[in-house]
Amino acid sequence: MTHSLFERPPVGAVGDAIAHESAELHVTGHALYTDDLGVRLQNLLHAWPLQAPHAHARILSMNTAPALAVPGVVRVLTKADVPGVNDSGVKHDEPLFPDEVMFYGHAVCWVLAESADAARRGADAIEVEYEPLPAILTVQDAIAAGRFQGSQPVLRRGDVALGFEEARHIFEGEFEFGGQEHFYLETNAALAHIDESGQLFIQSSTQHPTETQEIVAHVLGLTSSQVTVQCLRMGGGFGGKEMQPHGFAAIAALGATLTGRPVRMRLNRTQDLTMTGKRHPFHSKWKVGFDEGGRLVALQATLSSDGGWSLDLSEPVLARALCHIDNAYFIPHVEVQGRICKTNKTSQTAFRGFGGPQGMLVIEDILGRCAPLLGLEAHELRRRNFYASGEATPYGQPVRHAERLQTVWQTLLDSSDFVARQSEIQAFNAAHPHTKRGLAITPVKFGISFNFTAYNQAGALVHVYKDGSVLINHGGTEMGQGLHTKMIQVAATALGVPVKCVRLAPTRTDKVPNTSATAASSGADLNGGAIKNACDQIKERLAAVAAGTLGVHPNDVRFENGKVYPLGHPDQDMDFAKLVHDAYHLRTQLWAAGFYRTPGLHWDREAVQGEPFKYFSYGAAVCEVEVDGFTGAYRQLRADLLHDVGDSLSPLIDIGQVEGGFVQGAGWMTLEELHWDKFGRLATQSASTYKLPSFSEMPEVFNVALLEQATESGVVYGSKAVGEPPLMLAISVREALRQAAAAFGPGGRAQELRLPATPEAVYWALDTARQASGALVTADD
Repeated sequence: MTHSLFERPPVGAVGDAIAHESAELHVTGHALYTDDLGVRLQNLLHAWPLQAPHAHARILSMNTAPALAVPGVVRVLTKADVPGVNDSGVKHDEPLFPDEVMFYGHAVCWVLAESADAARRGADAIEVEYEPLPAILTVQDAIAAGRFQGSQPVLRRGDVALGFEEARHIFEGEFEFGGQEHFYLETNAALAHIDESGQLFIQSSTQHPTETQEIVAHVLGLTSSQVTVQCLRMGGGFGGKEMQPHGFAAIAALGATLTGRPVRMRLNRTQDLTMTGKRHPFHSKWKVGFDEGGRLVALQATLSSDGGWSLDLSEPVLARALCHIDNAYFIPHVEVQGRICKTNKTSQTAFRGFGGPQGMLVIEDILGRCAPLLGLEAHELRRRNFYASGEATPYGQPVRHAERLQTVWQTLLDSSDFVARQSEIQAFNAAHPHTKRGLAITPVKFGISFNFTAYNQAGALVHVYKDGSVLINHGGTEMGQGLHTKMIQVAATALGVPVKCVRLAPTRTDKVPNTSATAASSGADLNGGAIKNACDQIKERLAAVAAGTLGVHPNDVRFENGKVYPLGHPDQDMDFAKLVHDAYHLRTQLWAAGFYRTPGLHWDREAVQGEPFKYFSYGAAVCEVEVDGFTGAYRQLRADLLHDVGDSLSPLIDIGQVEGGFVQGAGWMTLEELHWDKFGRLATQSASTYKLPSFSEMPEVFNVALLEQATESGVVYGSKAVGEPPLMLAISVREALRQAAAAFGPGGRAQELRLPATPEAVYWALDTARQASGALVTADD
């Protein structure tokens, strides 16, 4: 009986293409979310924020009495009501009730009322006197003012000065790109009440229930054991609910504690957009050197992220950006400085990829710009610089399975008919003066694990009942990504029972304590390891019981499809339920707490050196676009994606994650543009002004495949993470648009393209290309 983490039994539920465990509930509207649960509670109060109308201001006075005169208003929560610590962050730089407004829309107090409408009217009645203060709203202004926060790490390898001396070609440039709104379908929500035992029970739409529990406890002056947080499911998270929900849960909890009544807090869409953090915008300044063969020799760069008003997760986001500026490429001499700008905007936070996409974009932009200047095709320049076996990253981690990069690349070039289509596109472009097509391929190498080593641990609780049914609890949260589905498959495989025998309980801090956030794409790796560990403990005890009944050694007992039999004799089977029944009567423990911690990780945050990742996830994407020369409007004609998920735990789930990640990435690359006005007001605060990808932006031909024969040793059942890495496949969309814009002008020139590459940005890029050839075109041509 094997207990190897990665080896699969010949028969089991992992690897089966089954539907999401809640798919039917989702499409029929029966899936419950945090805000659906409040109707069950009597005397429910509704919380509403009063948002400040300044980007930066001091609060001079606040008169809440007029709110209490509004019918239905029960209480106004202010700083004076906090019994513990007035802070909702982990860095102690996020006052729950501020004295100083730090961004336009900052909540200065909260109104509790019998209805949301009464609470809103109550908030409108509150009188606040502000003293406006100077505000910094852009990365450039923060850099000019030297306004930074947190650490300023430097990634170093070799000697860049020596590298530039050896380089045959040296280029310099700058690149700035914006953030991205999570736009999860379910906005932030929390529901708090005091239960019959006096325990504070909070339902929260949170990716990190343990941290929500800890923040609520310190705001209220309680111990963690007095607070229970449950996350039933989220309607999307994408990183936006890793750190941001804690303060909202604390408001609901504070209200419930002070009034003795349940309190519901749900942001409407405009509130969510104006109060919560986004993906970090970045500014980069770089200098790069190549040898005569087009190989990277040296890279010197400064990455400045826009952290917003507080630190939040900006430091680890920046660290991951530094650790991914190499993407798939070996660079002998590297010096990259990172810094976090402090601006008067929402506190920017985790977002799918967590800094990795920003770092990778910088090097991909460099290669896309420099390839024509080196006389090389972009895909050839990329290939020449791939990591080879035995090479290590600038931070010192060996690149294991580097050969998979070549495998993925070549397999995708072949399956997408890349070379033949290049010729077809050249012919098309020659025949169409006002419409051009572009074709690009880009790689992904993404490190999997939290770059805060302590977070790489997980727990699980597995119960086997006397009738043979199984209940599993784990510390991961479900935000639609299919983690619960995979965990059911892992438990069913480990115990050798059908999937229908396994039920999953909601994520709760009183069942599995001290959990990490469901983030860093590590949910399945960590929680799967913990569930398998618990199941293996139970199975070992059951095998000892079965051995006596079957007359064999415990190692020769096999568990498959709800049957238990001696090795090689499936005809001598007994039912799993019968074995469990017998084991109970022999006083066998039928439940277990499982635990898993990722082995072999170490990270020196100060030196930016170590091995922070368990493994790398590889992938590549080919994208073909067509651009209209009059408007810059474009179509994605075709996308071919090949991604490495190891041995997939659940292929339908993984294909869906690759597709969704690519589309979300393409949204950031081409459509989604956050705008703040000169007052610091978010101008794109609704679906009508913030453009999300829809069916019309999908590739017209969309081919998605998972890399075959890709077992990853040391990970549960040989699988690999899938949540974040596919987002970076969308860099190919932007690079294809660069190729199409460049086709309007002469070759051999660097084609710049703003990001996001909106139709306007593409138009200005192709107009620059046309001017380079003197071939100005008007609508009359």
